[in-house]
Amino acid sequence: MESRDIILRPIITEKSMLEQDNKKYTFEVDTRANKTHIKQSIEEIFGVKVKNVNILNVRGKLKRMGRYAGYTKKRRKAIVTLTEDSKDIELFNAE
Repeated sequence: MESRDIILRPIITEKSMLEQDNKKYTFEVDTRANKTHIKQSIEEIFGVKVKNVNILNVRGKLKRMGRYAGYTKKRRKAIVTLTEDSKDIELFNAE
């Protein structure tokens, strides 16, 4: 897998935006990726130094539409902590 295939998208929530002050960034990653793959991908894509990677598996929720029921897709989240001397990741352009 390539680096761009492992990191799918950043997760933008109120909690994840507050954690960016502590150099913690949350990404949705491929379900087959492990911590080593994620660390190498983040360092390659953004040019930063990663201190720690935590992974959460999120199960799909049961959703109903009338009498039909199904599940949303399962996904995997990675919380990446950067080192103190590393630069910040710019998720939004400051224009």
